[in-house]
Amino acid sequence: MLQLYWKNATDKKVGHRHGVTQRDLDAVAAAIGQAHQTVVGQCRRSELGYAALPGSTQYVSQVRTLVEKHKPTTTDLVMLGIGGSALGSIALQDAMNPPTWNVLSNKVRRGPRMFVVDNADPTLLADTLRCVSRRLKTTLVNVISKSGETTETVAGFMVVREMLRKRLGAVFAEHIVVTTNTEKGTLRDIAIADGYDMLPVPGDVGGRFSILSPVGLFSAAMCDIDVEALLAGACAMKRRVEGDADDWKTNIACMLAAIAYLMFTKKGKCMQVMMPYSNRLCALTDWYRQLWAESLGKKTDRQGNDVFAGSTPVKALGATDQHSQVQLYREGPNDKLVVFLEVVKHPRPLRVPDVFADVPGLAYLRTVKLGKLLIAEKKATEYAMAVSKRPSVTITFNSITPQSIGEFIYLYEFVTSLMGELLNVNAYDQPAVELGKETTFALIGREGYKDMGKKIRRHTRVDKQYLV
Repeated sequence: MLQLYWKNATDKKVGHRHGVTQRDLDAVAAAIGQAHQTVVGQCRRSELGYAALPGSTQYVSQVRTLVEKHKPTTTDLVMLGIGGSALGSIALQDAMNPPTWNVLSNKVRRGPRMFVVDNADPTLLADTLRCVSRRLKTTLVNVISKSGETTETVAGFMVVREMLRKRLGAVFAEHIVVTTNTEKGTLRDIAIADGYDMLPVPGDVGGRFSILSPVGLFSAAMCDIDVEALLAGACAMKRRVEGDADDWKTNIACMLAAIAYLMFTKKGKCMQVMMPYSNRLCALTDWYRQLWAESLGKKTDRQGNDVFAGSTPVKALGATDQHSQVQLYREGPNDKLVVFLEVVKHPRPLRVPDVFADVPGLAYLRTVKLGKLLIAEKKATEYAMAVSKRPSVTITFNSITPQSIGEFIYLYEFVTSLMGELLNVNAYDQPAVELGKETTFALIGREGYKDMGKKIRRHTRVDKQYLV
């Protein structure tokens, strides 16, 4: 069970200017209670699609059917998606499988090699296709786009589809699985016409909340991750955070949201750094960054008033970034809340050998477990931050399992909903992202965007007097 430790975010540790006081907590208590009541009500009235995913058996059944069909004949899985259609899958893969997954033998691996093309970078796609080109007959491509018109994804799909069609002939469609809106949309229509297998993207679940849907579950199950255990962990956290909030300080989601809210609105912490002390959790912070930034970074509140809400999510890795970022965190602007992710038990204990006993600068490391060293690094950084009056909290994983990862995912989805209520913003739209999509359409020449394209080109034309 995940635990939150928040003393290092209080005035007792970092002073009243930078830390949460009892008065701060009392002042926000009513708002937290109302936010919790509102979000729980939305979940129970099925108004938040992500809240239904942990208990859904339909999606698991659909995923399992296609996994049973394709996994025995698949050596390579190529995923095409971007943002919420990719970050969750990468996070699950990195958390649950070894970093050497793709170089293990087929027999040892118990699943296909996994490649994620999550950008329009031509080198990324070309090198990926070159890597699988000799095994196209045993390669499966999973194209993920809810709308079916995501520019970067469908451009890559068009390249890959043509390669498969030319090399494999009439059977090329057997090598494509499309995850999209199965009721309408461009990609859905193509899938029906070509004869691809399809998986649904739930219509009421935004991309950044879709990790526990077929968007994330298919690749996870293909790569031997226990998706039932993942969802069980999410269910356990759902029950935990939706419980009675009369004593909201005992509710991990309410407490985490309260601290984040107070730090942003009262303590001047416009950035929230997530710093896991495990490489296996590093990609999970990428997923968190999209969830937090896209949900809470809003210009206006629900009444249309300019509020410019949202703390900026930042990624760091312990202990690596103790040697690259902590100097700034301790002595630069005091505008950050650090969220440490700590792991008590690592799956493969490794001990430093009993050598260099006669070397004073190294002898202290003899026989030390690396897991113990990593925990010591975290505690040392936590202490150093507190000494510098820099607030932090710690989320502790007893171990990294499908259950604990499921717990973390649902926890942050729920906290994000609470923050939306506290900040009075719509946590489920992304108007600024939509404008970026439309301007891309205009610059590439999509029909209906000609006038916008002319306007943008005038703006982006290079003025040589500013070129050095």
